[in-house]
Amino acid sequence: MKTRLSAAGAALLALVVAVLAFGQPAHAAAGFSVAGGKLYDANGTEFIMRGVNHAHTWYPQETSSFANVKALGANTVRVVLSSGDRWTRNTNADVANVISTCKANRLICVLEVHDTTGYGEQSGAITLARAVDYWLSLADVLAGQERYVIVNIGNEPYGNQNYASWATDNATAISRLRAGGLTHTIMVDAPNWGQDWSFTMRDNAASVFAADPARNTVFSIHMYGVFDTAAEISDYLGRFRAAGLPIVVGEFGFNHSDGDPDEDTILAYSQANGIGWLGWSWSGNGGGVEYLDMATAFNPASLTSWGQRIFNGANGIRQTAREATVFGGTPPPTTPPPTTPPPAGGCTATYTVTNQWQGGFQGEVKVTAGATAITGWSARWAFANGQSVSQAWNATLTSSGATVTARNVDYNGRLAAGASTSFGFIGGWTGSNARPEVSCTAS
Repeated sequence: MKTRLSAAGAALLALVVAVLAFGQPAHAAAGFSVAGGKLYDANGTEFIMRGVNHAHTWYPQETSSFANVKALGANTVRVVLSSGDRWTRNTNADVANVISTCKANRLICVLEVHDTTGYGEQSGAITLARAVDYWLSLADVLAGQERYVIVNIGNEPYGNQNYASWATDNATAISRLRAGGLTHTIMVDAPNWGQDWSFTMRDNAASVFAADPARNTVFSIHMYGVFDTAAEISDYLGRFRAAGLPIVVGEFGFNHSDGDPDEDTILAYSQANGIGWLGWSWSGNGGGVEYLDMATAFNPASLTSWGQRIFNGANGIRQTAREATVFGGTPPPTTPPPTTPPPAGGCTATYTVTNQWQGGFQGEVKVTAGATAITGWSARWAFANGQSVSQAWNATLTSSGATVTARNVDYNGRLAAGASTSFGFIGGWTGSNARPEVSCTAS
């Protein structure tokens, strides 16, 4: 079913009041935690999911998929599991192997039970209570993995009918999981096949969050045909941000049988506002939605147009993913802030490598105005090691040999005295990737 979103100021006010009523969420010392509407890893570093869904329960032999999505830059994989009610049960040993494979590939693992999909409308779908039974049966496997695993109670737990008990059922499910000893961050899916056109999750999220004694719950919206305009996407996600409630886009596509999602806005809005997302799905789709495969026949060397968009497009995984710090990787080199103030009427620029992989990297340049306001700027540097730039955002870049010139775009040229803006780019490198000195000219 497809329903347009509409304004609901009273609902937003209710969300804000409810969040304020139960105060700042507590941190879970052993693993991921939630505070102020954001997700933090066990080191206290904000973590923003950038990854894909993988249909493991139907393709258990495709364990190389974890390494393949990591090689393409993902920091998270959402793994489809079955409780055994609709498909073959993923055993404790199998789930333990999934977690181990995620960790070996430095991926955060979001585990979900798929058998709940469309409950109340889909024949054979199970209740959230039954999904909780499955999670509790995995307690020995999940224990000690709080730094690496997020538990998604049940996929799309209600269809378009009989979803009125969504809030009560989720609150009860969370309470049971906590009583059973699970201290992981919990993820909760929306009803209406995940798309929440009825606003049931949006309007009841605060009460469900408050029902978690650990205040460690994240909400997940699935964006398909219901979310086919920028206004619908920004309104829905924006209401969670305004209420201080954590939200991720747990599934989305670039096309769907119920309409054409606005994937460009999903990616751009999420990047601008620090919202995590997980595209659907790596490979193996059937039933008429084969176009949602990102890789043809699980082959990472044969990305589809959807796969290219997710991994290599604007605001995609290559540009925006950051590995969780719990894996202990060496952070990319950074540029210290200038020790002297920029000249009056001028500007300074600092260059940072924010992410790097074999043969490629993501860079960022911060431009700061001097003691007086400026109306425009340009930054220039020369690569010393044959690096190249393939795409950029928030600036217009041109290259002449090793020299790169970046000029402001319409919306970020005017800077007040001492104010800053930044732009980013994707580049390539071979051998080494030394940081160049950057000059800045104001106009």
